[in-house]
Amino acid sequence: MKSVRSMVLVSSDPISLERGANQVFENLKNEINSFGLNDEISLSMVGDVGRHDALPLVIVYPEATIYGPVKPENVHNLVEEHLYKGRVVPELQASAKELTGKIDWVNARKGTLPAEQRIVLQRAGIIDPENIEEYIIHEGYQALGKALSEMSPKEVIDEIKASGLRGRGGAGFPTGLKWGFVAGTHSNKKYVICNADESEPGTFKDRLILEGDPHSIIEAMTIAAYAVGADEGYIYIRGEYVLAQQRLKKAISQAHEYGMLGKNIFGSDLNFDIHIHSGAGAYICGEETALLESIEGRRGEPRPRPPYPTTHGLWGKPTLINNVETLANVPAILRNGAKWYRSFGTPSSPGTKVYTILGNVNVTGLIEVPMGITLREVITIYAKGMKNKATFKVAQTGGSSGSIIPASLQDTPMDFDSFQNAGVSLGSGALLICDENTCVVDLAKVLQNFFKKESCGKCNPCRIGNERAHQILENISQGTGTMQDLDDLASISKNMTELSNCGLGQTAGTPIRDILNHFRAEVEAHVRLKVCPSGVCPMSGKRI
Repeated sequence: MKSVRSMVLVSSDPISLERGANQVFENLKNEINSFGLNDEISLSMVGDVGRHDALPLVIVYPEATIYGPVKPENVHNLVEEHLYKGRVVPELQASAKELTGKIDWVNARKGTLPAEQRIVLQRAGIIDPENIEEYIIHEGYQALGKALSEMSPKEVIDEIKASGLRGRGGAGFPTGLKWGFVAGTHSNKKYVICNADESEPGTFKDRLILEGDPHSIIEAMTIAAYAVGADEGYIYIRGEYVLAQQRLKKAISQAHEYGMLGKNIFGSDLNFDIHIHSGAGAYICGEETALLESIEGRRGEPRPRPPYPTTHGLWGKPTLINNVETLANVPAILRNGAKWYRSFGTPSSPGTKVYTILGNVNVTGLIEVPMGITLREVITIYAKGMKNKATFKVAQTGGSSGSIIPASLQDTPMDFDSFQNAGVSLGSGALLICDENTCVVDLAKVLQNFFKKESCGKCNPCRIGNERAHQILENISQGTGTMQDLDDLASISKNMTELSNCGLGQTAGTPIRDILNHFRAEVEAHVRLKVCPSGVCPMSGKRI
């Protein structure tokens, strides 16, 4: 990469592209050329930069000046004034609202300030994701080189175990332990799969990683392949993630060109290649065994377990499956060591967590924060408080299958064990924050309707349970529910959790369980008093 005095980044997330980001980029390129600044200015397109109120954005470093929304006709003035004459253009700057991730002077405990601790998103929005050289300059492929030249496969696995990294897909299973299971299985063929089927409504953290830093996933998968003895990998990605797929394909091609993929990687005995498999929009394919079925060309339905994918996975061979965020932690752990990684987060849940903030708050978007941060801190520091000075009532973590968290738990550390001890789950990363105008019955009804439609229908507890639960919640919202309905909901939730074939059915009852445990009085008001305290439900008197 050339030594330049300024780096100019243009947002290229789907919304930016829809609003003319490509034309802005082309105009910038032409204007920079016309002013004779080609050797002084680096121009790149980047993925989602975490702010969505002023797209497309143009960010100028090292000043970190943020312009937006930038129109093609604004470009000449921007280049002439800022890049040529060195003067910021105030009328083109984005509003004063802070870019998500920018350090703000607020009173907070150490380790909770925005952008203070970034591991997974350390390069997103900083490098050109389509330029492997920029990735290499920013410590890219160092971890792979270290693994192949200085460490045995066992030592790599031991380092991941020592780091305490746990799966970021929602379950929180120890990553190093899973790697060890696959490594310990003898087979002439093994696979590594990246689960990028990000289907939870409201979640886009994986997309940002893939669009903004695709080489980090390629590097992590290659390290994993070395550790477990695999020679082939797949990235199973949502079909809707068109830009991410384009950038992954380009990154894979570049990695081949530079000797990071293919035969004898870094001059070692490691042979490894990666394929991209585009999903067809089925939520169930986020479940790892349904994902395997899909890759093999069959309908996406979960497999009975045991056996588990670690021993009998893709085409019956041992298979390591990790999600995007989990893998994105791996290179940093190997570069800096397990002790360094454990300096973030909590003793039982080290590292950071990426969340998508949604709902009735002043600032939405993507954040990366240390494990153990509280909901109160997220709302106050990152989300800049509730909209219209409303009162926080409830949050849902982890998308549709996540827990419904009452305000009474907003000071509980957000880590796997603390949440489990409180009777709720951390989930995958979507963080829906709701105010006092939200009705928990209505929220649960929306979620059960989602599960009803997304269930694969293979097992009775999930297929019938979700249908019946939605029906009962509909009656309650109409003011025709009975106390027996509440008992039925509790039974359905318990049966789905204990008897369903896969994670979808096992977690589909979580919202029901949580509203009965934490908001029983509000639910009973719908039944006994025929009143929706939030004024949301129709209470029509009609029963299904």
